[in-house]
Amino acid sequence: MTVPRQLAPLEAETAATRYVWYAAFGSNLFRARLNFYLSGGTPPGASWHHPGCRDPRQPEQAVPIMLPGELYFALESKVWTGGVAFYDPLGEGRAAARAYLVTAQQFSDIAAQEMHREPGADLDLTEVLATGRSELGPGRYETLVCPGLLDEHPVLTFTAPWARHDVTCNAPSAAYLQQLAFGLAESHPWSGERIAHYLSTRPGAAGHWTADAVAALLSPPSVGAAPAHSPEPLADSRPESGLR
Repeated sequence: MTVPRQLAPLEAETAATRYVWYAAFGSNLFRARLNFYLSGGTPPGASWHHPGCRDPRQPEQAVPIMLPGELYFALESKVWTGGVAFYDPLGEGRAAARAYLVTAQQFSDIAAQEMHREPGADLDLTEVLATGRSELGPGRYETLVCPGLLDEHPVLTFTAPWARHDVTCNAPSAAYLQQLAFGLAESHPWSGERIAHYLSTRPGAAGHWTADAVAALLSPPSVGAAPAHSPEPLADSRPESGLR
């Protein structure tokens, strides 16, 4: 993987009107979970109702990617309890993610739901596409990050405004970690052992979750994990991809 190049302002303006890659590194790695953000509904075990996107179509493509930076768990989830996943683009190593090719409008609506805002307004992507970062607010998922390009489309995700070392890590719950494990098994060409090692060694999980305990979570997802109207998951179309 090479270092992503910075987008020039003109490129940013043009890219914002087309498709973008939404890089999911948390529970949206799991396709059934993402479908609630697209089509709306309340996921099993959750209290939060997702209004869905204005355009509920499925992504054009989905590919496994590795982002430069670090995945860690911190704060406390109101839905899952335990820590939630964050991405530090300046952290050490690589963070496993799944990139979904969606419209800029769809990305705006997905991001709004993660920010606990009402979807329906297009985000101004000019700053993040020109500089690689844009803070839309102080909240946990209100900072947009552009790690680089994939197939000439910008890769976008959202995380917290702070760095990993600026916050106390917190172990994730079994239910939440299982969503990530399912998503990695579904999207990356990894063995169960590699998935278990990866998740059990992330800051926040390390020291609280063993690889064996994570591996035990990799049982088939329960029936009804996705909305009844959701189509079959789109297969990832290539091996793990790097950014430029």
